[in-house]
Amino acid sequence: MTVSLQELQQSLDEILEPEKFRDYCPNGLQVEGAAEVSLLVTGVTACQALLDAAVEAGADAILVHHGYFWKDESPVITGMKRRRIAALLDNDISLLAYHLPLDAHPQFGNNASLARLLDITVLDSLDPGDPAEVGNIGEFADGMPMGEVLQKIETCLGRKPLHIGDAARQVRKVAFCTGAAQGYIDHAVRAGAELYITGEVSEHTVHVAREEGIEFVAAGHHATERYGVQSLGAELERRLGLEHRFIDIDNPVYGACFGSTASATISGSASGSCLSRPNSSLRTPVSKGEVLGA
Repeated sequence: MTVSLQELQQSLDEILEPEKFRDYCPNGLQVEGAAEVSLLVTGVTACQALLDAAVEAGADAILVHHGYFWKDESPVITGMKRRRIAALLDNDISLLAYHLPLDAHPQFGNNASLARLLDITVLDSLDPGDPAEVGNIGEFADGMPMGEVLQKIETCLGRKPLHIGDAARQVRKVAFCTGAAQGYIDHAVRAGAELYITGEVSEHTVHVAREEGIEFVAAGHHATERYGVQSLGAELERRLGLEHRFIDIDNPVYGACFGSTASATISGSASGSCLSRPNSSLRTPVSKGEVLGA
């Protein structure tokens, strides 16, 4: 079935309510293509590999979590940005992107989707007083040792997480926020969480986890954010009747460490691990959006 691009965008705006968020990028239609959409491709990031795969699939529109035009990025259309936008325009493909609204949606969002995957019962947001808060607090119904939590994350996400803490510790109350939300660990501590799960790690995060006595897991930025856009795409297919296809372009980033070599549980000193390697590009994140837009 074919729907208009306008109807597609209208449905997305009705579901995600982007006007409620103060974000670091434009949410909604970022690059306009064909007026009609039959095949919608979804993915995590609008990288060149996803664009090429969408072109090969015959897509009319692409829906992603990480799009373009981030706050403070250079406005000039040159190099990599030119090639990406040219690929969209040359093939009459629209690009739609939703950042924080897709993180926070209580049914189709990244956090809600991760909670379902890991059997976490969502109790509240990390900041109940903020309707645009993107992190959540929840619990494992019966509690479980961290070793079992780590195995569950590896099984569900298809990659080994990085863990700071004690694999034998029993945990029940868990805070979580997908992607580059390591800076929200302080929110997790204030909420009384025993465990905080996110996508990335910074040098500072390790010290906070150790000194505050909270278990910390970095499960991968891309790995934790694959599920919201899939859930949303499936809902659009159900509502509008268009064809939806998710295309996964893997990205192994943890932040300070890369790839599955960063899978060990680390307690005490991190000397000798990849966490001890200096990286001048790392900084303590002010917010999830700031890191993604960097």
